[in-house]
Amino acid sequence: RAQGTVAYEADLFGRVSSGVDAAKATTEQREALFHSLQLAIQADVAQAYFSLRELDALSALYADTVKLREQSTRLFQRRFDEGDISELELARSRTELASARSEAIGIARQRAVAEHSLAILLGQAPASFALPPLPLNRVSLQVPAGLPSALLERRPDIAAAERAMAAANARIGVARAAFFPRLSLTGALGYESNELGDLFKWSSRAFVMGPLVGTLLSLPIFDGGARQAGVDQAHAVYAEEAANYQQTVLRAFKEVEDNLVHLRLLGDQTQAQDEAVGSARRAARLSLIQYREGSVSHLNVIDADRSVLQQQRVAVQLDAERARATVNLIRAMGGGWSLAAAE
Repeated sequence: RAQGTVAYEADLFGRVSSGVDAAKATTEQREALFHSLQLAIQADVAQAYFSLRELDALSALYADTVKLREQSTRLFQRRFDEGDISELELARSRTELASARSEAIGIARQRAVAEHSLAILLGQAPASFALPPLPLNRVSLQVPAGLPSALLERRPDIAAAERAMAAANARIGVARAAFFPRLSLTGALGYESNELGDLFKWSSRAFVMGPLVGTLLSLPIFDGGARQAGVDQAHAVYAEEAANYQQTVLRAFKEVEDNLVHLRLLGDQTQAQDEAVGSARRAARLSLIQYREGSVSHLNVIDADRSVLQQQRVAVQLDAERARATVNLIRAMGGGWSLAAAE
């Protein structure tokens, strides 16, 4: 005997079509989750890049500071050798120089670690990855006013949550269809023969249809509540997915609002910090002039220089934070706010 069997279920009450709809929605959900992961990795790469450029800016800042303090220390050494100043002032100058060098080495260490992290995000070996230093430039971003909330529909996580809800809704139809009869059309066709040599002759062909091969009609009578429990479970899963979808949408709105507030307030904070840097530089110049005139001690000059360095470091950190907030806003809006990219 050499036979093949064929079975076909007539979709009388939508069980098969609901199962197909659920499978399609699940496939789309998985695809959306894949794009969500892609967007997350892209945002992580951008943030790691800006963090690296922040360290480059700090490194350049401390390099200039070390150079200036080396010049100052050489000047103090000459004055000390000539007997113009005490050893205390020379020791203070050397302390500031050593402190600046230590800070510069610490920043170089942080940059190496950040570069390795970026290499891992890019799928490369840290030992073979190198990015030339490039200090961070200030990121200026103008968010268009009146952006439609429909832009959030292209967020992959929202699309995934919506497709999960659609799949759960389709599975309710599958569970309900279990209450109704299932009509299966079955058949077998092939060859039958008492002799092996006659098996594949045309006269040895055979076929049967319907109940002789399989069940033609199945009707549920009593199952102890199993089908009703399946329907209740499907409804519960749908309610859970609907709640997850709502939570995902609310979280998306929160992320957008948070980053819009961050950008707005960071812009104001950056403006105020620029004023602080300018004032600190002027104070440093004035203290140096007064020191040369003998009005103040060298300790005032050191304090003024420290203030300039601190304010400049805060300004660089604010610029980096603003860049990272920009990345977070683009990520929160599903990749930006260009209407052409809405698809």
